[in-house]
Amino acid sequence: MSDLYTELLVKKESTAKDALIRYGLYAGTGLMVIAGLLISPILLLAAIALGVACYFVVPKTDLEYEYLFVNGEIDIDMIMAKTKRKRAFSFDLAEAELAAPLNSHRLDYYNNSQNIKTLDFSSGNPEHRRFAVITRNKEALCKVIIEPDENLAGLMKKSAPGKVFLDA
Repeated sequence: MSDLYTELLVKKESTAKDALIRYGLYAGTGLMVIAGLLISPILLLAAIALGVACYFVVPKTDLEYEYLFVNGEIDIDMIMAKTKRKRAFSFDLAEAELAAPLNSHRLDYYNNSQNIKTLDFSSGNPEHRRFAVITRNKEALCKVIIEPDENLAGLMKKSAPGKVFLDA
């Protein structure tokens, strides 16, 4: 018996908010350095604080998601600025309640629920084919949004045919 295996890399599209955060932190740090040198050396502490914020915040504005599918289990890793990798979420399709395209009528019940947490691990582009997987995360129901290609969607369907729907 062969294993069902595939991996896929999806780049999150940069938004205006991401650019504003990135360039705002850079500009703020530069202004504080200049102000610290010209006005008061105490402002250099603010420049250091903004520089530390740049180090931790800016990589989170350049994201890629890697989906690793092995025999019904999906691991989603978040790759920040092509340098740091972090496990974002893992789930088993056998334990999921439903997986369908975002615009599917099968998700109507879950879309109207207020108690469901949404985790978006897609490019964010509404023109791309994105799926919602309804699963549990520490006893809380959550909607995981992913963007599988045809191969990954087919393997998901093959792994859990009663829970994965490819129709809109």
